[in-house]
Formats: sequence, structure tokens, C-alpha cells
Amino acid sequence: MARGKRRLQYKEEEPVNEDWLATYADAITLLMAFFVMLVSFSKVEIPMFEKVQAGIAEQIGKREVVRPTQVLETDLRDVVFNMALDSAVNVSTDDEGILMEMGSASFFQPGSANLTNDAVLFLKDVGDLLKEPRYLGFQVEVSGHTDDSPINSPRFPTNWDLAAGRAIAVVRFFAALGVDPDSKRMRAISYGDTKPKLPNRNDFGEPIPENREANRRIEIRVFPKYSRVF
Repeated sequence: MARGKRRLQYKEEEPVNEDWLATYADAITLLMAFFVMLVSFSKVEIPMFEKVQAGIAEQIGKREVVRPTQVLETDLRDVVFNMALDSAVNVSTDDEGILMEMGSASFFQPGSANLTNDAVLFLKDVGDLLKEPRYLGFQVEVSGHTDDSPINSPRFPTNWDLAAGRAIAVVRFFAALGVDPDSKRMRAISYGDTKPKLPNRNDFGEPIPENREANRRIEIRVFPKYSRVF
């Protein structure tokens, strides 16, 4: 009796469905956020959290995450580039958010808090960005800084007053554009000459003109709402 031949049947393997990885990545991200908040309730470094979140999503979920802070930084750099203000405005990021440093010489007349024409054009473009719905979750903090040269004018008796006047001028300009309709998104701070970037004088007590110029500045810090107590 002939022995029947067995047929070996090969079943095609079904493609592996990895959709669950996206859900898993989201769950891990939420857990990480929970533990970060447990560690520090006073300061949640949102930009750093965004980087970690994007890394997890890319490595585990195989999907790209667009970070709001990174997008806003790029948009602000484009404004600076388009207006050819690279020498007067510096845009950078740190653990809190985005920092724009603006040289006072390009934005204010000496001893004055009146905005120059370049300042008006630049701040309008920045304000229009900050009004966009995708950036409404960012807070705006404007700080004024001077060098150690004494000032004594009817309007600004001290450097504190001058720095405050300039910071307030920027905040008022943004407010006029409609950046902060509910008056809870912005604030102005005066540091006077207490936070110089560079020494105002050398070891012999002589003024350093280029350092003094660098210290005369306005800083606009833009950061996510919950990255600090506002």
C-alpha cells in the first residue's frame, strides 16, 4: 500500500501591528510627567520636558513630535533674520524657555524710553506671533537693564527708573497690539545695573565702553505657562 505524501503547508506570517507602541509611548510620557511634577512642584522645566517627550516618541513610538518652544524659537529667529537685526537681537533658549536680548542702542534713544522705528517694526512682528492661537500658552516677561553710568533726569532720576520705563514701554506696546487682553500674560521688571552681562569697569575702576553697551539691554523672556510660578 502506497504511503501518502504529506504536504507541508506554509502559512504566510501576518504583518506585526505596532500601533500599540504609540499608546505605550504616550503612557510612558504621562508617567514621566507625573514623576517630574512630584520631584519639583515649584518649577517644571517644560522645554526640557518637551525634548524628553519628543525623544521617547521618536525612539519608542517611531513618530515625530513637534515641540511648541522649538517652533516659536524658529519663528522668532526668522523675524530677526528678515529684519536684518542679527547684530542687535540675540535669540536663545534655556531650561525655562526662549530669551531675546535686544541692545538698547537700537531700540531706544540714549536716556529715553521712547521706542525707535526699528523697535516698533520688530516688536510688531514679535507681537503678531505671540497673538497666534498656538502660542497663547506662553507667558511674556520683559526686563530692563542698564550699565552703571549714573542718570539724573526729570523723568528718570535713577537707572532703576530708566530700566523700568523701557521694560514698561515694551509691555505697553504688546498690550496695544492685543497680546495680553486679560492682563495676566505679561509683566515688566527693572533690574537697573544690578545684573550686568559683562563687567562695567576693569580692575583699575576704568569704564569699559563696549561692556557698558552690552549691558544696556532689554530682555524678553517667553516661556510656557507652567514652567514657573508667574
